[in-house]
Amino acid sequence: MASGSLAFVARRSEPELVAPSKPTPRERKPLSDIDDQESLRFYRSVIYFFRRGPAGADSSSSKDPVGVLKRALADVLVFYYPIAGRIREEAGRKLVVDCTGEGVVFVGADADVRLDDFGSTLTPPIPCTGELLCLPESSSATVVDRPLLYIQVTRLACGGFVFGLQICHCLADAPGVGQFMTAVGELVRGAAAPSVRPVWARELLAARSPLRPAYEHPEYEAVADPGKDRIFPGDVMLHRPFFFCPAAIAALRKAAPPQLRNRCSRFELVAAFVWRCRTAALVYDPSDEVRFLCVVNARGKLRPPLPEGFYGNALTFGTAVTTAGELCERPYGHALELVRKAKERVMTDDYLQSAADVLVAKGRPRFTTARTYLVTDLTKARLHDIDLGWGTAVYGAPATTTLATFHMPTTNAEGEEGITVPICLPVQAMERFITEMEWLEKTTFSGGVSERSLGLGISSRL
Repeated sequence: MASGSLAFVARRSEPELVAPSKPTPRERKPLSDIDDQESLRFYRSVIYFFRRGPAGADSSSSKDPVGVLKRALADVLVFYYPIAGRIREEAGRKLVVDCTGEGVVFVGADADVRLDDFGSTLTPPIPCTGELLCLPESSSATVVDRPLLYIQVTRLACGGFVFGLQICHCLADAPGVGQFMTAVGELVRGAAAPSVRPVWARELLAARSPLRPAYEHPEYEAVADPGKDRIFPGDVMLHRPFFFCPAAIAALRKAAPPQLRNRCSRFELVAAFVWRCRTAALVYDPSDEVRFLCVVNARGKLRPPLPEGFYGNALTFGTAVTTAGELCERPYGHALELVRKAKERVMTDDYLQSAADVLVAKGRPRFTTARTYLVTDLTKARLHDIDLGWGTAVYGAPATTTLATFHMPTTNAEGEEGITVPICLPVQAMERFITEMEWLEKTTFSGGVSERSLGLGISSRL
């Protein structure tokens, strides 16, 4: 069965609240001013696929994942007890967590489908996502006075299962979710406590008093004429993942200017290439301002550093601003330099603190999205490297992608380890995007040779 034609209905139990298995503190804990920005007020999905465990009397294959994971969730919430609470909004739209211990939503389900029916390589959008998650996917949501975590565990006909998680993004970023899921797995496998204890410490990323932003923050400044965007509500959107194998990344590096070849990360190489293709595909006017926005994890970059175990949002946005004409008409190396500088400018010790000050001063705005390519590097977030007692996940990453996208570690059907970039565009723009990819492969990388002989090896799969 092709994954594109996959259809099934999950038989769900009634949702129930899972509370911490032991008494937890009743208190109010303010979120940081990075946590409670408007753009993070939604539920971020992460979905995990696990195969049936090995046979044996005491093996995971004989255990019910719904019961096992519900009990482990109750135990892990003793340590992550704010997640079992509810968000309240105070003066100035400031968000705090009321640690009520009410619990998180849990649903058990069954589906008459096998893991292999989802396809040989899983990428967003996961087929039939609506049957595997509790909530409809959305980039905005009400997060006040409602549960902060929704989980559905769906048993598959093959003995494997799907763990679908949707967490209020104000509570945790991708590394924070990975830390939480690692803790669940450790408790499933018999640990008495997580190996890394969760730390709140949101006060470290609170705005200063008085506010004193030290940098410009174009990520929170609206573009001129946002109505000139080429993506509108109601557009029919097409999703396609693009796989960059090691040879493709090596070819991108070879195409970079000599002074950048050994200074650029693979994220920068791929992001610059995709940004140019996407911008050209959307057919902006040459004078239209376009932006690149990448999520940068500030862990390890702050002084003093955030403590080990911090699971809140420690993210900021590297931003590049140019015109569509400049980006598409100048060489690939120009786009690459813009992307590099966008990341570099947020690496200073106090940039994230400055962002907190700006967010409060501006009333907690959303980051700009019009004519903007937004991308997150998930290759180091370790979302995929999770073992809940049934072995390492076959897949662990977001279930869907919208205008924002990700760089995801992927092993293709040939066993090559590379990066998948899921792209979502209006149908005609997607057709142009594929054409742009093919054209750039032939013209940016010298020699007039074929894709395969060049070794670029960018492939797309529906």
